[in-house]
Amino acid sequence: MKETMSNRQGAISNKVYNAQLSIPMAIGITIQLGLLILAFVTFFSCKEAGSRAIPKWKITDLEEYISKSETPIVVNFWATYCIPCLKEIPYFEETIKKYNAKNEKGVQLLLVSLDFKEEYNKISGFANKRKFSSPVVWLDETNADYFCPKIDAKWSGVMPATLFINNKKGHRSFFEEEMPKEKFESEIKKLLNDQ
Repeated sequence: MKETMSNRQGAISNKVYNAQLSIPMAIGITIQLGLLILAFVTFFSCKEAGSRAIPKWKITDLEEYISKSETPIVVNFWATYCIPCLKEIPYFEETIKKYNAKNEKGVQLLLVSLDFKEEYNKISGFANKRKFSSPVVWLDETNADYFCPKIDAKWSGVMPATLFINNKKGHRSFFEEEMPKEKFESEIKKLLNDQ
């Protein structure tokens, strides 16, 4: 009988010991599983959103892009917090698409985000959610007194702002205002010299 009792005590001891070991193991497994699920969700949510990397440009990069452009370009300065900017971008893209379909010259639209540095990581998701089809870059500058005059001497920094350039025709016009669809289309015609 002593042997049976001690066997039972040993079996109970082993169960208690195993239970004490399994609690930390269970916590470890739960943490690992949680991290795996988080990685999985993050990976697939980025893929589903079609996330694209938003290039960081200095004003000198933008100046070079403008000066070397062989096609007419429209450079729109916007930010995720600028409501008038967000109103005009869809019809900018729609109008340019329409003119590119009927005009062999083609027009390029470049969306230059002026969002604050702290917001940089949100721009890509924001542009994808709004289904922007045009290239988007972030202007990595903080001193508007430095970069605004490089775009246009009269630019106060107000957004939205839009620059129309056709280097081959010597056309350059700049507007620091929300542009109604009709005015934008009129400027595209001037840019393409269709008037």
